Amino acid sequence: MCSKLQIKYVRSAIGYSKKQKRTVEALGLRRLGQVVEQEDTPVIRGMVYKVRHLVEVQEVDA
Repeated sequence: MCSKLQIKYVRSAIGYSKKQKRTVEALGLRRLGQVVEQEDTPVIRGMVYKVRHLVEVQEVDA
């Protein structure tokens, strides 16, 4: 079974680069406090790593 990541948007991307803002949007995050679930893949892990200062992540068993 593939596990999932629960990603919560906890800090605003204002003042950060456009690349980081686009990465947050690509993860499906639009508003502060929003939580999304994404598949645990190397691509998603890389995106989370790039914006790790803006989000909180938990692993969830699917």
